[in-house]
Amino acid sequence: MEPGILVFLLVAAAASFVVSASAGLGGSLILVPTLSIALGAKEGIALAALLLAANNVPKLWVYRAHVPWRAAAWVIAVTILGAYLGALALVNAPEVAVQVGVVVAIGLSLVFERVGTRCVLTGSAAPIAFAAGATSGFSGTSGPLKGVALRNLRLDRFHLVGAASAVSLAGDAAKTSVYAEASLLDTGSFVVAGVLVPVMIASTLAGRRINRGLGERGYAVLFWGVMAGYTARLLGA
Repeated sequence: MEPGILVFLLVAAAASFVVSASAGLGGSLILVPTLSIALGAKEGIALAALLLAANNVPKLWVYRAHVPWRAAAWVIAVTILGAYLGALALVNAPEVAVQVGVVVAIGLSLVFERVGTRCVLTGSAAPIAFAAGATSGFSGTSGPLKGVALRNLRLDRFHLVGAASAVSLAGDAAKTSVYAEASLLDTGSFVVAGVLVPVMIASTLAGRRINRGLGERGYAVLFWGVMAGYTARLLGA
């Protein structure tokens, strides 16, 4: 990568990781469009998946006491399946189809954002989690869908961030394995991820501090701000 692109990536990655660690999700809101602009749609989505997967490791560590493994297990399993199939679709799709897929994700995300979690039945959480994984695998972002699925678990903010970290790590790891096998990731991609490890750790600690400083109402504002940001970015894609 050129020096200018690396600096651009460093700033975007730090902002992405802080948002992700404080809200539990939202990293792709910044990182996917940034890398897609710099590298192209497929390569940008692939590198974003690798970096977000790596970033979820320190997130999972700092929130390890607040990961509701039993409650989130089915969300993790369904998300992995969706992400794997979505990533396979991206690998085999032409570039223009990937761009169209992002627009489709926009529409789905907007629908669920407008409906709101109070109108989403608990029984529908499984297909929402699958859709979140699939759209994430194909377009790089699940928009508000992952948040809607996780909200069905009825968790407090710390456990919600812990669950989101576990679900995101599983989905991003599944996507990364597919992208790597398809040669959308090379040695340089993993070098970049390694170089950014200190940034991931520092950003995760900063995000946790922000989360701890928020009350339930403050966290709700942050969470739905991220959801609104997803919708606004996707609508402007």
